[in-house]
This record gives sequence, structure tokens and C-alpha cells, in this order.
Amino acid sequence: QVQLVESGGGLVQAGGSLRLSCAASGRIYSSSVMNWFRQAPGKEREFVGALRWSTGRTYYADSVKGRFTMSRDNAKNTVYLQMDNLKPEDTAIYYCGRGINIGEANNWGQGTQVTVSS
Repeated sequence: QVQLVESGGGLVQAGGSLRLSCAASGRIYSSSVMNWFRQAPGKEREFVGALRWSTGRTYYADSVKGRFTMSRDNAKNTVYLQMDNLKPEDTAIYYCGRGINIGEANNWGQGTQVTVSS
């Protein structure tokens, strides 16, 4: 099983930016979809965005569209989540998840905390 390791979380003021990374310990196959999810305290885990590895096409939840951008580095087997214009409601633990469908994952990272202060 490929291990996923997230990094880049932290504390930022509203309006600020962070870039999360999700590094895979092995090759990400073209059939993979790399997803980002988040879970805020007391809430269910929700889909944030996805990148289809074969095409590079990205998909986003309405709540982050226009503010968050996913990208990848094939050579490093790493996917990124650039988060701009952060809002306090973006505060959550962010998880990277690998699967074969948008919004689904069966291979998870440990998560990284993002806190946005008002």
C-alpha cells in the first residue's frame, strides 16, 4: 500500500494562503484519483478537491472553487493544494486520499491541521 504523507498545514489569518503537500511513497498510477478532504470539529469529513492523475484534470467543491487549486509533480509523486483567500470556516484537518473515483478514497494520509483565525 502506498503511504501518503501530508504537510504544510499551520495557522494563518483570514485572507492568507497555505500550500498543502501530499507525498506518496511510491508511484501514483494513472488510474488514480488524488483527493483532498477535510474534517472540521464536530462535522463529517467533506470533499474538497480531486485531481485525476491520467489527465491532470481537477475538480473542486463549490465551497472552495476559485480559492483552492490542486496541482501535481509527477516526478515527486506529490499532489499539492494551494489555498488562497482562506476563511475561518476552512479550519479543519485536511486529508489526502487516493482512490479511483472523484470523492472516494481507500488510501489515506494522516492529515494536517489548518487553522484560519479571524
